[in-house]
Amino acid sequence: MFTINLHGKESIYEQIRSQIIRFIKIGILQPDDKLPSVRELSMELGINPNTVQRAYSQLESDGYLYILSKKGAFIADRHVDKDEMIISFKKEVIHYRDEGLTHEDVLKTIEEVYGGKQ
Repeated sequence: MFTINLHGKESIYEQIRSQIIRFIKIGILQPDDKLPSVRELSMELGINPNTVQRAYSQLESDGYLYILSKKGAFIADRHVDKDEMIISFKKEVIHYRDEGLTHEDVLKTIEEVYGGKQ
């Protein structure tokens, strides 16, 4: 489910955080869905458990997750306002620009999505 670029500009914890947010926004993760445990995800990705814990903690403080002691991390039921969506979208565009997408690629994709050509 998760992919990590060890050579990317974005830190590993931020990549995990960004992917979870993206999965929430596109509906892959729904409110009350349980995430893999810190240990499970760290083993799956071959990374330090502290990195996963940092991502989960940040997501909890941002309101994307709630954590139940001895039960795990779950997706929070939250309403995202328009300003927050725009800020998140800008961050995603910056990420993809840094990964090599051109201005034209982004505009074409947006036109396809809003034109119903998904």
